[in-house]
Amino acid sequence: MGIWVRLPGKETVEVPSGLTAGEAIAHADGELAKRALVARVNGRLVDLAHRPEEGSVVEPVLIGTPEALEVYRHSTAHLLAAAVLELFPGTLLGIGPATDEGFFYDFLRSERFTPEDLERIEAKMHELIERDIPYERIEIPKEEALRFFAQAGDYLKCELITDKGGEVVSCYKLGEHMIDFCTGPHIPSTGYIKAFKLLSLAGAYWRGDERGPQMQRIYGTSFFTEEELQEFLRRREEAERRDHRRLGRELDLFSIQEEYGPGLIFWHPKGGIIRKEIEDFLKEELLRRGYGLVYTPHIAQYRLWERSGHTEFYRESMYAPMRIDEVEYQLKPMNCPFHIGIYASRPRSYRELPIRLAEFGTVYRYERSGVLHGLLRVRGFTQDDAHIFCTPETLKQEIMGCLDLAQLVYRTFGFTYTVELSVRDPKEPSKYMGGDERWTWAERTLAEALEQMGFAYTVIEGEAAFYGPKIDIKVVDAIGRQWQLGTIQLDFNLPERFDLEYVGEDNRPHRPIMIHRAILGSLERFFGILIEHYAGAFPLWLAPVQAIVLPITDKQNDYARDVRERLRAAGLRVEADLRGEKIGAKIRQAQLQKIPFMLVVGAREVETGTVSVRERGRGDTGAVPVEAFLERALQLIRARALGLETTSPQIGDVHPTPTRA
Repeated sequence: MGIWVRLPGKETVEVPSGLTAGEAIAHADGELAKRALVARVNGRLVDLAHRPEEGSVVEPVLIGTPEALEVYRHSTAHLLAAAVLELFPGTLLGIGPATDEGFFYDFLRSERFTPEDLERIEAKMHELIERDIPYERIEIPKEEALRFFAQAGDYLKCELITDKGGEVVSCYKLGEHMIDFCTGPHIPSTGYIKAFKLLSLAGAYWRGDERGPQMQRIYGTSFFTEEELQEFLRRREEAERRDHRRLGRELDLFSIQEEYGPGLIFWHPKGGIIRKEIEDFLKEELLRRGYGLVYTPHIAQYRLWERSGHTEFYRESMYAPMRIDEVEYQLKPMNCPFHIGIYASRPRSYRELPIRLAEFGTVYRYERSGVLHGLLRVRGFTQDDAHIFCTPETLKQEIMGCLDLAQLVYRTFGFTYTVELSVRDPKEPSKYMGGDERWTWAERTLAEALEQMGFAYTVIEGEAAFYGPKIDIKVVDAIGRQWQLGTIQLDFNLPERFDLEYVGEDNRPHRPIMIHRAILGSLERFFGILIEHYAGAFPLWLAPVQAIVLPITDKQNDYARDVRERLRAAGLRVEADLRGEKIGAKIRQAQLQKIPFMLVVGAREVETGTVSVRERGRGDTGAVPVEAFLERALQLIRARALGLETTSPQIGDVHPTPTRA
């Protein structure tokens, strides 16, 4: 018996045994072998130099696939490490994984890396690519590996091998100086790397522990072609221009003040008004759709979290309990048990269901300081949380209602989106709570709801929570990045833990179905995404200052005040720049603040009762009566228009409902 090579299209070719995976692929299809970076042998990723056992099934992993890109980037990280060790002997290696956008490697050395060092390291990496050095896999007994790294003074690797190594551990050698504990796989040699770029320096703690050594992290990225790399760098430059941390400071939207605590957000007045508009929009829709708005405490007795299972499954993300009157209390990491408390506060009948409870509830979760990131990773945040308690008969309709709400919200903010349906791993049914029949019905119901609503979706096996399947919605922002926002999660667990019931039509007790539903997720994180999506130039209905009156000279200040007050009285957020500056300086300042409308007033405007309108991003559009401008602005606000044209289509017209895949 030989080796079986499964080619794209599922054709299987038998080749002689004793070949490496790479040789086996070349024997089956020489042209295909030129595009293979690694292989999958009996389902496991391996180097092309791996020798499969007789009867094995070998599948090539080809350039251009996500799997190949992850390996390619991991190998580029090793190339980075090899270059650093050649240039800076004595440096200790931390970890160097691939990431969604590239790779990083952590290093421990006494001197700090500089931007000039990055240039030297890049040059050395190019040199190592030209030398086409092979990635060599070495498998040795664990004790021998520990002795090797101990003799080299590399206590970091000794710690990793002790914690993660089996009886035999694998290491990879690259060149004369670099050998690292690594499970692999890797590309055959450095010559396969065609396009890379080192991006930045950062600090990091060894293994994410603030008590551990302070590492230096070098970030980079790599692609199969130079064109892909340049496109990434262009998008990255645009993302930096949109960085919500910089724009938040420049536009005075929010701040994080270390003396009060990292990861805690201060919403400034301008950010606060945007948050109010977002909340008002959501609350208006929730009430229209039959939700009840609730408010619950920020703490509860510790035993509640024991009953809910949070102390068992979520303890590392919870703050330490506090003792009050000899009773332990806990800051809430989630709102679910509180909404359960409202449901369970009195007997329920099937006639009352579905019960939809919604709350903008603030929760507190511990995040390591090394992962905190502006508004996107924080320690205290407010969720647009909702929990729906329904009967099996109404489940599909409730899921469709959640999808309809999500669709409306994302279109209103100008997002397109993708949808994933997370289901069980069919190979491990014992991991999941509830019987097979119940899961099959639940997964089918979610799928039918998506299909009836016309949503395209991807099924992700093994990503369901142990307590139920879910739908995840990822929005796509203005520069093509995906952000996980919406979740519609079925829960078979908490109704059991809290013994929830309703009296059915048969006058007997039944267990309700519980749906966890979030559209925006965290308001803080959503605000950060919005800032970057709009690059700080918010639509009129969200803009903290919707218009600013700019008198050309001090002689028009009284008229400017009058215009401001008339517009404010009609509900617009308007300011007037009454400084003794030239009109050009006033316009530039308003442009920097990304104010949608600038209303310039001079002697002619005073005489005619008009304002000369300048639009953000468009410039002067001419003089109009104040009332005409007001009507136009109110029309845009009522429509929650994305642009400043009254005839501009709404996002629902721009991005039609996704069709079924």
